[in-house]
Amino acid sequence: MYSAALDDTGMSSATENTRLIVQISCVATLGGFLFGFDSGVINGTVDGLKLAFHSTAAEIGFEVASMLLGCAIGAFFAGRAADLKGRRTVLIAAAMLFLLSALGAGAAHAVEFFVASRLTGGFAVGAASVIAPAYIAEVAPSRYRGRLATVQQVAIISGLFCAFLSNYLLARAAGSSTEVLWLGQSAWRWMFWMQVLPSSLFLGSLMFIPESPRFLAMRRRDAEAEVVLARLYGASSAGAKLKEISASLAHDRHRPSLSDLVDKATRKVHPVVWVGIGLAVLQQLVGINVVFYYGAVLWQAVGFSESDALLINVLSGALSIAACLVTVMLVDRIGRKPLLWIGSLGMTVALAIVVWAFAHAHLDAAGKIVLPSPIGTVALVAANVYVAFFNMSWGPVMWVMLGEMFPNQIRGSSLAVSGAAQWIANFAITISFPLLLVGIGLAPTYAIYAVAAALSTVFVLRYVKETRGKELEQM
Repeated sequence: MYSAALDDTGMSSATENTRLIVQISCVATLGGFLFGFDSGVINGTVDGLKLAFHSTAAEIGFEVASMLLGCAIGAFFAGRAADLKGRRTVLIAAAMLFLLSALGAGAAHAVEFFVASRLTGGFAVGAASVIAPAYIAEVAPSRYRGRLATVQQVAIISGLFCAFLSNYLLARAAGSSTEVLWLGQSAWRWMFWMQVLPSSLFLGSLMFIPESPRFLAMRRRDAEAEVVLARLYGASSAGAKLKEISASLAHDRHRPSLSDLVDKATRKVHPVVWVGIGLAVLQQLVGINVVFYYGAVLWQAVGFSESDALLINVLSGALSIAACLVTVMLVDRIGRKPLLWIGSLGMTVALAIVVWAFAHAHLDAAGKIVLPSPIGTVALVAANVYVAFFNMSWGPVMWVMLGEMFPNQIRGSSLAVSGAAQWIANFAITISFPLLLVGIGLAPTYAIYAVAAALSTVFVLRYVKETRGKELEQM
């Protein structure tokens, strides 16, 4: 399938190979699927971890959050490695780590081995989270770059959905997550082993896609870059596009390094880097991963059984995919900035309702949190509205912007810093939730996330600039 439109530079795209661009982007988004699957699979295994490792609440918090430390390290080093070795090479390494992590986490009989396996998976998730959207941004034309990059978030949520569904079906088949399922192994171990299938598909698919042409140009491999550009945009447009990319690098075409993030004239970090860090951190401070990682535990706390709580996670995952599809349709029409501030407002209101609902909670004789039936329903609906607003705004759009908002020369280093900041914030929110739940309760904890959502509205309106319709060389 070929497009006959004009791109933003006025260059004819009659020979543009849209089908190949979409296929390449779909392969990259498998990294997003694994990102979601690996992040969500832990949701149904908490009871199994408690039984296998005799973990306390604080220890469970660390076991769940341990992957996130690996994510921060993986994101940081992936950004740097992608500038040195290439985007595709880093994604291949991530696919291998996904595979090793799935096998190791399911087989672990010591907490140290389990944490090491989850850290390995974290390296892969961190790498995929920053490199996959950047790779898509570097191969896609500006007029539908946002849509293709948003598919990355659809893949992430699809991965979460499949992990939730897999967990639910495996636990139901065994009777519970801690019961034996197949080959004498508990269902929670098979929850991890299910990830072997998409990991293998991702690794195999990566062998058939090219390296990013912008990376090749940055490394002065112009002949290879032109060959890839010809495959993507046609031979008649490849030369002109290569000149455009080279022109954006001409004034400073050296090996990228972290020092590039500092403006040599002012000796201060470039403002765009601070904006990227702000977007990355605020995406986590609104508390979304409390729902993703602790959804089953959370809904059991308000009166649902383990089976019901896992099913609610499945339904939330389906709602999230639908919300992301709305973004796919709108991100290149109305832009990134409107979606962000609309999402911030929606999350703020939804979280405020959740806070009100949890303020009516009480403890039963067994010490478990219980909500009155009508208020429990309100909490469930409001939480899912919150998830929907997140996944039509900050969920996909933050990754879209990180992949495209930085200039070519500093993209890898900026992604390294922003991605690491995102995962450190994710770790802090995830590991603090069990402690906050015990220490101050659900309502005050969710009030913290509501305040962060309100602050994100101000941040977007004041500091974020629109990137819709701009070529990467214009950034």
